[in-house]
Formats: sequence, C-alpha cells, structure tokens
Amino acid sequence: MSWINEVNEIKKRLKLIKEMGGKDKIKRQYDAGRTTVRERIDALVDKNSFKEIGKLTGLSEYDENGKLKKLTAANSVIGHAKINTVPVVIYGDDFTIRGGASDAAIHEKMITAERFANEYRLPLIRLIEGTGGGGSVKSLEKDGYTYVPANPGWDWVVSNMATVPVISLGLGPVAGLGAARLVSSHYSVIVKNMSQVFVAGPPVVNRLGETVTKESLGGSHIHGKNGVIDDVANSEAEALAMAKKFLSYLPSSTFQLSEKIKNNDPITRKDDWLISAIPKNKRSSYEIRPIIESVTDKNSFFEIGKNWGTSSVSGFARLDGWPIVVLANNPQVYGGGWTADAALKIIRILEIAETFHLPVVHLVDNPGFLVGTHGEKSGTIRHGARALAAIYQLSTPICSVILRRAFGVAGAAHMNHTKHKYRFAWPSGDWGSLPLEGGIEAAYKSDLKESDNPEQLLNEIEKRLNHIRSPFRTAEKFSVEDIIDPRDTRKELCDWISLAVKNRKAGPVSFGMRP
Repeated sequence: MSWINEVNEIKKRLKLIKEMGGKDKIKRQYDAGRTTVRERIDALVDKNSFKEIGKLTGLSEYDENGKLKKLTAANSVIGHAKINTVPVVIYGDDFTIRGGASDAAIHEKMITAERFANEYRLPLIRLIEGTGGGGSVKSLEKDGYTYVPANPGWDWVVSNMATVPVISLGLGPVAGLGAARLVSSHYSVIVKNMSQVFVAGPPVVNRLGETVTKESLGGSHIHGKNGVIDDVANSEAEALAMAKKFLSYLPSSTFQLSEKIKNNDPITRKDDWLISAIPKNKRSSYEIRPIIESVTDKNSFFEIGKNWGTSSVSGFARLDGWPIVVLANNPQVYGGGWTADAALKIIRILEIAETFHLPVVHLVDNPGFLVGTHGEKSGTIRHGARALAAIYQLSTPICSVILRRAFGVAGAAHMNHTKHKYRFAWPSGDWGSLPLEGGIEAAYKSDLKESDNPEQLLNEIEKRLNHIRSPFRTAEKFSVEDIIDPRDTRKELCDWISLAVKNRKAGPVSFGMRP
C-alpha cells in the first residue's frame, strides 16, 4: 500500500495554485507594467531560498463525489527566505486573484506571516497590491451579514513595529487595509506612475461628488511629498533594490545589534574641499549631501524621505563599517529651519535609531523653527517640540557636528544637553538665542532712535558684537568642546563610533514605534 496517489494529488494542486488568477489576469498584470507576486519574490530573495508556507491554501470546489473540480489560490503568498544570506519573512499580495479583495483572502496567512516574523525575530517584507485583504462588498452577499470592523492580526502589526524591521512596498494600487499596512512599517516605497495609495479608491470618491483618477487621488506626486510613504521608486526593480539596501543597515530584531562590515575607506581620508564647504557669507547656502557623503564611508549614505520634510535630510550611512543614522539640516530649503514636516521626519528617523539601537550623527546648521504664518498654520511649534522630545528621549549614542548655525529652541535640539556632549564645531560655527542680524535692531531700538546717525551706530554695534560671536570665544568658556578643521571630521567621527558601538544595548525599547 502506497501513498503515491496522494503525492500526485499534491503535485496536481500545486500546479493549480501556481496558475494564480489565470493567463488573462496575469497578462493584465504585465500590460499594466507590473510583474506577479511570485516573480517579485524570486527577484527579491537569494536564489532558491524561498520556502513557501501554506502552498496548498486556496478556495476549492468539489463534485458530489468529493472530487476536486476547481482550486483557486488564496490571494497572498507567504514564506521565509534569505536576502544577502539574512533570513527574512515575506508576505506578498496576488493582484491577479480578485485584486486582493477579502472574498479571495484567507486572513490567517497574513496573520501567520506577521506572527512568524515576530516570534522568530526576523525582518518582515510586505509586497502589497490591492486592498491587502481588506473589505469587499461582494462578500456581504456571500456571508449574508455585515460585521463590526476589526483588522485581523493588527496586534502583530503593532508589535512588529517595536520588534523587527518591517519594509512595505506598494507595487500597484493600494487601498484600505492594504494602505494601512503599507504605512505601518519602518520603510515604505511606492513606484512612480504604477502605484497609488488611498483610503478608498476612485469609485467611492467619485460617488461622493469628487471626480478623480487613481493617479490624481493617490499618486506618488502626492504621497511622495507628504510623508505618507518614505520614498518613490522609478520601477519595481528599483523598489526591491531599495528594500534590500534599507535592510542592510539594521539588525534582524531589536534583540540584536547591527554588525560592522568590511570597510575599504580609510578613516584618515581627508577631502580638502571641506575647508571651504561653508560660505563666509552667512546668507549664502550650500549643498549638505556632499558633506554627508564626504565624512561617512564612501557610497554608504542611503537617504530616506528625500521628497518630504525637505529642510531636513535623514537616512543611514556607515562609519568605519558601522551602520549609523544621519540627521542634517538642508540650508537650501528654508535655510535649514525646522518646519512641521521636517520635525515629523526627524521624529521618524530617530525612532528607527532608538528601536534598532543605531548611533546617530547630527550635522547641524539650524537657524531655528520656521517663522511666519505658514509655520504657525502648520503647527510647527507643536511638531518641533515633539522632535525636541525625541532628541531628549534618545538612549542610543549621538554625536553632533555644528557646521554653522544653532539658534533658539530648535538649535538647542542638536543634542540632549543633560548628557555627555560628544560634540564638535567647525570654525564657521554661529550660535545663540537668535541670529544677530535679526535681533540687533530690536535690542537697540531706543538707542538707534535717539542717535543722530542710526546707520553708523548700527554698523558699530554689529562690528562690536561680531567679535563676541566668534566661536573661539565660546570655546574659551568650554561652551563648545572642540573646534576642528572640517577636513578632520571623518577621523573624529570614526574615533567616536569606535566608542559609541560599545555603549549600545540590545533589547526592546520602552515603547513601540508608531507609524
């Protein structure tokens, strides 16, 4: 007696499952410029490393004799694999089967992937397309009743934000529950002209009286700039590459620490152009990204959120092979001042640093919070205060380099002043409660009013105060620890990281990161 018939049945069912939504639906996927979920997984993971879970799961029909007539795969594919030899959990939506709607979903598959990643402390990558197992009106007629909403497995989604790296790629239209899952991650990407994100799609919105298309409602030109998603890719392949890159800087869970990789970039490397990187004219701007790339390991800077909160620049990099979080002001946007969006972006990157125990390098040129009606209407002070709190709550090591300005409350947020200040300043450093250029006339208003030559008096006051504002005066009082040659910054930061990595502590954070 053998089980050969049953084994053959397994093969038969696997063949049906891998047909996905059928040739016509797969062709429609290709015609839209998108690949299938199984092709995406193969392109993402190390060759032949994917081990599928629930391969035989699907919706079946049987004849009166109990013989299988039809088997349609559930519209999700889950399993574990390796990416650059690192074990990960994969969850992928299959848009060829009912567009990801709930009447083709088996929610337990999604829950299993989330739980597996959490309990085994493995990074989770979601390939999202469609509603991601969300609701479908068709299911009402089938089920015969309506239900009070509940998001299946959301406890695991929340827990994973505090436990393992979660990366979500929106690889087509994403709505409802799928959209919520997309943003409930440490890193989210959508594809330009291919992916859209919305709470509810055009049919619902149009019914409410607003005429929209998928792209006008939730395209990358909207969500790539408002912080809903972190980054925009130009293709599926680029989105998958960005996911791999992001993952390379992080440990597999909060219970581990990121490791050093081989570094072929000498820590003693000096770029001579840094000596003139900051203009002498305090009103002149400059590019911050070349400075970041100069002081960190070559080709290691991975910017996150380039298109939103643009007065701030953030991302990952490496110092002597060690992964770090980089935070910097962008003087080309609002002079580098903190806007509401910039503050939210800062909070997000610092929470990632805290969750995964990554040291932080803060390159500072902060003139303060954005002032004016736009700043007030956007609630800058509220969000700015939250960013300040994030700095003060940071337990992972931080090193600040003051490139130029540090003014006011926002300038004071370059680090927690109650802790040891591992800090350097460039000779271009300029700091205080407010810039002299904006405060002299207010402070000396009465003197200037009474003067026979107010313009001359103003020039004299400015000259006198400019001597006092010298960063060397500050260094004399030990109010700044060191003023360094800008060309030595990389060496100083690499010396710092050799100490900082010894001060990292693995383990869960005090509270979980929120989307």
